Amino acid sequence: MAEKQSGRGFFKLVSIRKLAYRSWDESKKMWSIAGPAILTTVLQFSLGFVTIVFVGHLGEVELAAVSVVHSVVEGFAFGILLGMGSALETLCGQAVGAGQFEMLGIYMQRSWIITGVTALLLTPVYIFTSPILKLLHQTDQMSEVAGRYCIWVIPQLFAYAVNFPIQKFFQSQSRVWVMAVISGAALAFHVLLNWVLVTKLGHGLAGAAIAGNISWWVVIVAQIIYLVSGYFPQAWTGFSFMAFQSLGAFVKLSLSSAIMLCLELWYYTIVILLVGLLKNPEIAVDAISICMNLQLWTLMIALGFNAAVSVRVSNELGAGHPKAAKFSVAVAVSTSALIGILFMAVVLITRSDFPKLFTDKPVVISETSKLGYLLAATILLNSIQPVLSGVAVGAGWQSLVAFINIGCYYLFGVPIGAILGYKFKLGTMGIWSGMLVGTLTQTIILLFISFRTNWEKEALRAEERIRTWGGPSETQQASQG
Repeated sequence: MAEKQSGRGFFKLVSIRKLAYRSWDESKKMWSIAGPAILTTVLQFSLGFVTIVFVGHLGEVELAAVSVVHSVVEGFAFGILLGMGSALETLCGQAVGAGQFEMLGIYMQRSWIITGVTALLLTPVYIFTSPILKLLHQTDQMSEVAGRYCIWVIPQLFAYAVNFPIQKFFQSQSRVWVMAVISGAALAFHVLLNWVLVTKLGHGLAGAAIAGNISWWVVIVAQIIYLVSGYFPQAWTGFSFMAFQSLGAFVKLSLSSAIMLCLELWYYTIVILLVGLLKNPEIAVDAISICMNLQLWTLMIALGFNAAVSVRVSNELGAGHPKAAKFSVAVAVSTSALIGILFMAVVLITRSDFPKLFTDKPVVISETSKLGYLLAATILLNSIQPVLSGVAVGAGWQSLVAFINIGCYYLFGVPIGAILGYKFKLGTMGIWSGMLVGTLTQTIILLFISFRTNWEKEALRAEERIRTWGGPSETQQASQG
């Protein structure tokens, strides 16, 4: 009996060691992508973060206007273009896993065509921002200032259209450190430009817009130089007319990705719009915008894991390794959740101090500090949810998740927030609390789906997808082109 127990204990120890080794090995693979991806997303998001910090010292109206533009208008465009470009995560990731590199450049060019046209269609939103915000019952003064600023930053809209496809192209091949270096250099340059144009020369909002436009296009030009410099001999063979083929089917997948991601990214934008309808909206919008900008900064870290798990899942499914894909999901969710707990603790500890980074107005600092608990809870949930969305993109579940998002966010979270905020007179706290309920519901559903999925079937679907999108006919033409 003692020998049997000893034997069981030995095998249990061996199993634990194997699990630990597998977890460590997967963590290294995950962090090799997530680390530079996190750095890239944080650095690129920080371009807007720096702009708001400089503008925040121009005045309350300017801060509210730029915050609304950044969170509502640019968030709207950012979500659509990121989503349209995210079709590449599924296609390129699974093609890399299957060893079919020839179509990656063609996929990226198709995505550029789609995102470029999308940016053109979004331009009127930037031009007519002022009347749109007034229609949404935002104050006239803030809407006028936001409208002027939005027209000035139209060049950034087209920078997003180029940026997202090329990023997905790099990420699918785990070439992410170059993006991080480029983004870091651009951020340092952006801080200097804002100091010169906004603070030193006193050009105000116009200076902030010019600085943002220049900095974003520095990022784009640097990435294109790296692309055409010969580092992708198989995946990039130059521009091709094949990019104009199969656009209809490509648009369909891009739209599914866009709808899924937009429904997520716009969710908290609605908080700002609903808060703008409360009494004393400038103070309330300033407070909620500060929290949302900080929450978005931490969300960029979760989006790094989103990119990493998308690459890992798509690569493993494309290679026909369903168990490895499932294990990647478990490691990514656990790691990102631990980081979320850490950030939640930091926010709770510093809730009376972090508002001072954005404003020196005592009333805004006080109002923002009151929202610290809700901000901490949001950060925790948003450390897990984007990772699950990355799993969905890697596996090609965009349409399913889009329906889940509609139900949890817009048929559940938004109405509850509106009822708590207006009917029960809970204001900003009520609106935000309702939205949190929607996020919690969606996260629980995605967790259930991710860990109950038949990954063997998903590997077979990936194989079929590769045949459909990058079969012999297309890859042969690409290699000959």
